[in-house]
Amino acid sequence: MDVDLRKIRYFVAVAEELHFGRAAERLHITQPVLSRQILALEQELRAQLFTRNRQTTELTAAGRQLLEDARPLLAGAQALHRRVEQAAHGSSAFTVGFMPGITVTGAVRAFSARHPGLSVKVVRTSWGDQVQGVHEGLLDVSFVRLPVDHRGLELRPLFREPRVAVVPADHRLAGKESIVIADLAPERLLQDPDAVPEWRDLPERAGGEEAGPPPSFATVEEKLEHVATSGGVLVLPLSTAAYYTHTDVAHVPIDDIGPGEVCLAWSAGRRSPLLPEFADIAAAQH
Repeated sequence: MDVDLRKIRYFVAVAEELHFGRAAERLHITQPVLSRQILALEQELRAQLFTRNRQTTELTAAGRQLLEDARPLLAGAQALHRRVEQAAHGSSAFTVGFMPGITVTGAVRAFSARHPGLSVKVVRTSWGDQVQGVHEGLLDVSFVRLPVDHRGLELRPLFREPRVAVVPADHRLAGKESIVIADLAPERLLQDPDAVPEWRDLPERAGGEEAGPPPSFATVEEKLEHVATSGGVLVLPLSTAAYYTHTDVAHVPIDDIGPGEVCLAWSAGRRSPLLPEFADIAAAQH
């Protein structure tokens, strides 16, 4: 059975909004049209995707599975369109994503020297989008910090580095030679707990699920300002913590958690020889 990507896009909008009216507005179509398209998709898949009543719209088990698979499918289609368009227009660009604190200058310069006719660009990423750009074709390769979802990616390990706690400068832990992760149990973690699974595994912690999700920040700078002015803690790779100078926060090594790992990621479906070539250069730099 052929999959209609338009219906899949409609489905994702409803699944994210959990409201047909808002999803229709987002898609710039009428609600009856959207409802008919979702019904047609359910008939094609022979599965009910939503349960609805007058108050709520919820995903079924089949709907949750489709949402999990739909996002990478749509990202792949978008990437395909971008790369075909670039090839049709004779574009010769290579785009490298990097997380804050990771230095990519050496690898980019060495790669550019080998390919003087290639326009090599660098794009800064964040924890939330470090692999998204690869899936969508915006980035050819990306320097990523684990953990990431490995699906659809080739990963080349590059290096490891210690992780540190970032606390207010006047905090009880500031100035210590080192701490253990349990010392952070009473604190409010200001980042996605998936980035610090060791903290999530602590049996008792003040900033757990009962305290609600962590505040939403767009940048590391915003997180550091929140640590300095309102409290809370971060767990960051040493290079990221050192990258930002902030006199009102302190960095403390954490003894009992493993190092952070940096890898180079690219789309597993691509066969361009430039990808492993850049990976070899990046590995040699580290």
